[in-house]
Amino acid sequence: MAEHINLKSYIRDVPDWPKQGILFRDITPLLAESKALSMSIDALCCGFENTGIDYVAAVEARGFIFGSVVAEKLNAGFVPIRKKGKLPFKTESISYDLEYGIDTLQVHSDAVEKGAKVLMVDDLLATGGTMAAACELIEKIGGKIAGIAFLIELSDLNGRDKLPNYEVKTVLSY
Repeated sequence: MAEHINLKSYIRDVPDWPKQGILFRDITPLLAESKALSMSIDALCCGFENTGIDYVAAVEARGFIFGSVVAEKLNAGFVPIRKKGKLPFKTESISYDLEYGIDTLQVHSDAVEKGAKVLMVDDLLATGGTMAAACELIEKIGGKIAGIAFLIELSDLNGRDKLPNYEVKTVLSY
């Protein structure tokens, strides 16, 4: 039986970052501890093994850390979703509202085969806007969202409310 690790003990609280009143959940201590990182990846994969996931998609930058390893463990391809202007080939785009403006995400228009099962992965579910936009973008290019897995959920921010049509799984909740 695998050793149990309290993953929350590897999440550092940073008060007032990036601005006053915000309590930032810093994952870098978890990333630095191989057993905690490995357990995190296993937890993100849990329930999605042997379900026919074709691709794992993640938004830069921290999503890439987890998404690419989850893809490898699930024997799936990896799809990077990037900020506008970072991808070199033909792209599809989606713009979405942030509390301080508008942002745009892009994916290569040929990143997934039509009808492919895509698992969305990210480190953090906060307000849900970025993931909702990322899911819409994958569906726009023909992918079918098979589920969404987050390492951390900030449940007080009600991010799940923006993802009502999807199976959402989180490893840690605050």
